[in-house]
Amino acid sequence: MKKKKVPTEIWFIVGGLLLFLALFGATRLLNRYILHIVILIGIYSIATVSLNLTNGYTGLFSLGHAAFMAVGAYTSTLLTFPLTLRKAYELPLLPSLLGGPEAAWPFLPALIAGGLMASFCAILIGAPVLRLRGHYLSVASLGFMVIVVTLAKTLRGITRGSMGINAIPSYTNIYWTYLWLLVTIYVVWRVVNSRFGRAMIAIREDEVAAQVLGIYPMKYKLLSFVIGAFFAGVAGGLYAHFTKAIRPFEFSFFLTFQIVVMLIIGGMGTMSGPVVGAASLIALRYALKPVEEHFKLYGFIELVYAILLIVIMLWKPEGIMGKRLKR
Repeated sequence: MKKKKVPTEIWFIVGGLLLFLALFGATRLLNRYILHIVILIGIYSIATVSLNLTNGYTGLFSLGHAAFMAVGAYTSTLLTFPLTLRKAYELPLLPSLLGGPEAAWPFLPALIAGGLMASFCAILIGAPVLRLRGHYLSVASLGFMVIVVTLAKTLRGITRGSMGINAIPSYTNIYWTYLWLLVTIYVVWRVVNSRFGRAMIAIREDEVAAQVLGIYPMKYKLLSFVIGAFFAGVAGGLYAHFTKAIRPFEFSFFLTFQIVVMLIIGGMGTMSGPVVGAASLIALRYALKPVEEHFKLYGFIELVYAILLIVIMLWKPEGIMGKRLKR
C-alpha cells in the first residue's frame, strides 16, 4: 500500500505553529535591538516574496515595488491617524473618512486597505506598462516610483510633504509581521502551483511559445503584478506602523535596489530564496553599521551590497537557494 502524502497545507500549519512558538521564545529571550532587526527581516521578506512572484516566476523586471510600499504605508497611516491631530500636523485635506477620535480604522482593515490601494494602482499602471518588455518595463516601473514619491512630497495637505508623518500608532509587532509573512508565502505558493502559476512560468521561459499554446500573457502578467503589489502595500503598512514615522525619500530608488538585491542574492523563482536574501542582507547591514559609523565611511554598506551582488551574479547567478540548470 502506498503511503498517503501529507497535504502541504498541514505542513504550513505545523510550521506556522512552530514559528510562533519560536517567536514567543524570542520575545522573552532577545533584547529590543535584536527584536527590531528580526521584525525588519520579516517586513522586507514580505516585500521580497511578493516581488518574487512578478520578477522570479513571471519573468518581468519591475523596479516599482517601493512605490507600492509607499501607497500601502500612506494609506494605512492615514486610515489609522487620529482626526484630532489634523491641525497639529497640518493635514487640512485629510478626509474625515480617513480617521477620527472614535472612528479611526483598526489596524488589520487599514493594512488590507493599503494593500488593496496598492493593487488598484498596479491595475492602473500595469495595463499600459506591462505591454513593454525588458529594460523598457524596468524604466517605466521606475517612473511610477518617481511619480509616487513626487506626489508624496507635493501633497502637503495629506502627506505633510517632505516632512513626512510622525506619531503613527505603533501597531506592528513580531506576531503581526510573521503572520503576514506566512500568508504571503502561502498565497504565492498556491498561485505558483496552480494553472495560473504554470502559465506564468511558461511566459517566463518563452513568451512566444506560451502564446502559441493559447496563453494570453497580459492576463497573467497583470495578475502577478496586482498580487505582488497587494503584499508590497501590506509590507509598507507594517513598516509605517513599526517605525512610527514615514517620509517620501524612504520609498525612493534605494529601497527598490535593496529589495531587488535581496531577491537576486536569495534566488529568484524559489520559495525560500527571498526570505534568505532578506535575512542575509538585513543582518549584514546591522553587522556593518557600527563599522560604517565608527570610521565615518558613509555609503560603505551600499558599496558592500553592490560588491556582493556582482560576486553572486558572476559565480552563482541563480542565487543562494537557486539550483543551477544543467544544459
